[in-house]
Parts: sequence; structure tokens; C-alpha cells
Amino acid sequence: MEKRFLALIEKSVKNHWDMPVFSDYDGDTFLYRDMAKEIEKLHLLFNEAGIRKGDKIAVIGRNSARWGICFFAVLSYGAVIVPILHDFTPDNVHNLVNHSESKILFAAQYNWKNLKPEEMPAVSTFMLIEDLSVISAPDRVKSAHANLETAFLQKYPEFSPENVAYHKEKPDELAIINYTSGTTGFSKGVMLPYRSLWSNTQYAYDKLPFIKNGDNFVAMLPMAHMYGLAFEVLNGVNKGCHIHFLPRIPSPNTVVDSFNKIRPTLIIAVPIIIEKIVRSRVFPALEKPLIKLLYKLPGTKQLIKKKIFRQLSAAFGNDFAEIVIGGASINRDVETFLKSIGFRYTVGYGMTECGPLIAYEQWDTFKQGSVGRIVDRMEVKINTPGNGKVGEILVRGMNTMLGYYKNPDATKEAFTDDGWMHTGDLGIIDDDGFLFIRGRNKTMLLGANGQNIYPEEIESILNNMPYVSESLIVSREDKDTHKHVLVALIYPAWEQARKEKHTNEELQKIMKENIAALNKRIPYYSKVSDFQIREEEFKKTPKQSIQRFLYQEEKE
Repeated sequence: MEKRFLALIEKSVKNHWDMPVFSDYDGDTFLYRDMAKEIEKLHLLFNEAGIRKGDKIAVIGRNSARWGICFFAVLSYGAVIVPILHDFTPDNVHNLVNHSESKILFAAQYNWKNLKPEEMPAVSTFMLIEDLSVISAPDRVKSAHANLETAFLQKYPEFSPENVAYHKEKPDELAIINYTSGTTGFSKGVMLPYRSLWSNTQYAYDKLPFIKNGDNFVAMLPMAHMYGLAFEVLNGVNKGCHIHFLPRIPSPNTVVDSFNKIRPTLIIAVPIIIEKIVRSRVFPALEKPLIKLLYKLPGTKQLIKKKIFRQLSAAFGNDFAEIVIGGASINRDVETFLKSIGFRYTVGYGMTECGPLIAYEQWDTFKQGSVGRIVDRMEVKINTPGNGKVGEILVRGMNTMLGYYKNPDATKEAFTDDGWMHTGDLGIIDDDGFLFIRGRNKTMLLGANGQNIYPEEIESILNNMPYVSESLIVSREDKDTHKHVLVALIYPAWEQARKEKHTNEELQKIMKENIAALNKRIPYYSKVSDFQIREEEFKKTPKQSIQRFLYQEEKE
């Protein structure tokens, strides 16, 4: 078997030529042959723009069919794709485009209107994702774009599957630079090689046999993140599936409506999506006095469970083979309930640096509380100091990254001398080979729609605001809505405030203004909803780092 990612994509395009590949929800649909044609036209344009193998091309925008076409056009040409989250501020985008040395930028109209091309001097060509039109480019590129259809017909008078021939990559060749954050002080550009893309995609092909060509997917998670990209898009295209993009952040009702209309075979979700539906539709019903009474009786309990199972399955379109939950741990009460009714869910584990998969197990053999078994072509060991079973999870294998782009110090810190990569997570492996996460050593928080939130970035801005001495960003559950929100714990510069005779009420007002100013400078998904002023300093480690774990849970 040829172990090349682009060979898989090339084969799928040829084999599914007349089948649909991408649809914007309630919008345009592209067949595999349409995608292939658009890819070839972009290749002609890349050539005219002087793009060489290994050059970087960035793309920013909400999920869309043309976003997917841009992605595959870049890789199949032999260039390196730099996906950027559409939520990043303009300054974030400028930073990442410059840091990655991208030569072309594809931007959605929503993002482009706030960008400043003069802040990205290395970019020669700017294009709109919506219609693949040129915004700004050298004259030769503009001319080539204006005559692109003619040039395409001259090269391919009768375009057919035989004309599709993509770049032949090497296993360790760089394919994607996926940034873990948006600011230069914290940016880590994860360098994913083609072997990682192939290994993840091949695993999905081998271990998800229930997916057939022509099946429907609903892409909810941002394609700029590896979780959604790998298992909704790369997996879907490789299998010959039809992927439907929800272009805006979907409300729970929109998600349910799309599931019922599209009826996807596989659903990729973050925990909060599942938890919202269970908490809003199931748990309140179980609290009704009559249902509580009937639920205690063995016979009626099973009938109630069956009814809830049918209702919950209907909310996800009924036809799904399983729901894969990843990105964060699922609430224990919700998981216990899902398991008790035989719901088709499973929990996986991964990280961007593994493109992303580390562990998975199909729903019917999945062990509750775990994150599955170690995937093919990957090794995991638990780094336990002493005789304890719990330790840091170390990984090694084909899925792992090359390192962090232009950051040798961070790369060296990420790997041991013998090639194991630190995950920063704590866990154990049981006798059956199931991996259980026992703690998060890393500080990353998960946004409502699967976005990675790095609290240090927010804190670094807040700590420079008036009367803020130290701060800590934590996730708290709102007791009324059950939504997780970000809260700033602030230790003010008390000495300065008291010296200047500020009252507590005045300090509260100042901090409220600080939070408002902070929220204007960071992506919407990482906005701080509330703050708490502390009388005492945060407890520190010997290195004077805040002991974050002491403040993650709200004290009664």
C-alpha cells in the first residue's frame, strides 16, 4: 500500500467523480469533478504567481466549500497550507501571516474588511474565498486570473479523471502549519508532515467501516482546527462522502435542524454540544415528579430510557452510526446517562501536535470514562515518577509533528532525547489497553465550539491594565444556563489603589472597564464574562508561577 496522503485524495477524486463532495448549507454544491477543476485552475494561478513547492499559503474564513477547495489546491500543488481561525483579531492574523512567511492569502470577505495588506508585506497575492477572485496581486497574476478559464481549456480540452495528478510528497515533508494561538508572544506553529495526515486519514478509513461513499457529514467544527479538519473533511473526502458546511456558528436549534435535514453518518462534536442537548432536553424531563416516580420502577424505567433514546437519536438525525466526542472531557453525569441508555457515543483523545489522534475506540466496545485505546502507528507510555500509576502521557509515532515552526527552543522542550513527545496531560492505561485521563497539566481551555483558549494570552493583556497586579483566567459553569464562561480572578495593585484613596466601589468600576477594554482586543470566543477581585495574592510555586490547579474549581 502506498502510504501517501495525496495518493488517497487523488484516488478518491477519480473514483467519485460525479458525486457531491462539498455543500454550503442551503448554498452551492460541488461535485468531486467540480472540485478537481477548481484545484487545477488554482494550480495554474499559483504557477503564474511564482509559487514553488514548499512555499506557504494562508487561508482564513468560516467553514465553506471554497475553503475546502483552497485547502486541497494548496496541498496537491506541493505548497504548505497555513489555516488561520476566522475568530482571530486583525493583529493576530497579520502576526501569523508574517510569521509563517505566507506568499498568498485567501480571506473571506468578513475577515478581509478588517485586514490591512500593508501589514503583511511578504504577501504578493490576496484572494477572496467566496468566489476565488483576486483582490490584489501583481499584474501578471491579475491577467492570468482574468484568462484562467481559457488557459484551463487550452491545457485540458476534455477534463477527465486521467488529468488529475497531484504532488508526490515525502513522509516527513511539511504539509500544514497549524497555529495554536494568534499572538506573536505565544504563537506555536505546529508543523504537521504528510505522514501525520496519511496516518490519521488511513486510521479513520480502517477503523470507521460504517462510513460509505455518498454518506453525509455535517461540518460544525472550524476547519482551522485539526480535530474537525481531520475527521470531518480529510476523512470525508477520502471516503467519497458529501460534506455539508455550516458557515456560521450554529445555534443548538440550527444544529438539530441540520442533522434532521442532512442525516449524517458520523458526527464529530465537542462535549458542550452533547451536554447542552442532554441538559436542556433530557435532565429537566427526568426531574418531573411523575417521571421521577416511574423511573424508580424497573419496568417503566426501561420504557422511559427507550423513549429518551429515540428522542435523543432523533435530535441528531437518527442515521448516525456514532458520535465521536473530543477536545475536552465530557461531564461524568452526562456520560453515565448516555451509557445507561445505550447511546452511540464514544470519546477520543488527541492534540494538534498529533494531527490530532492519539486514542479512540468504537462506541460499542468503548469503556466508559476512558478516551479509547491507542491508535495504529502510535505508542503511548505513562511517565510515572516513583511507583504511582498516574503520570504524564508521552507519545511517539507516525502522527507526531515535526516541531514548532521557527521555534527550536519550544520544539526541544516538547520532545525527550529518545523521541517521546510530552502531552502535558496526566493519565493511566488499564490492563485492557484503555487510556484514562486523570488530569490536565496544560492550561488550555476549550471554547464552546471547540476553539483552543490559552489563558496566558488573555492574562498577559489584563495584567498590563490599570491597577491589575496579577490575574488568572478560569472556566466556570454558570449555575443558571450550565454554560461554561471565562472568569478573571484579579489580584489588584492594592497598595497603589489605597495610596490613591480609591474605594472598593471605584476599584470595581475600574476592573469592569478593564474587562470591557480587554474583550475588544481578543477573539470573541475567549471573551471574559465576569471577574472576581481577590484580597490575597495567588499561591505560587518555588519558580513563582501561580499554582493554577488550586483555582480551577470554584470553592463553595
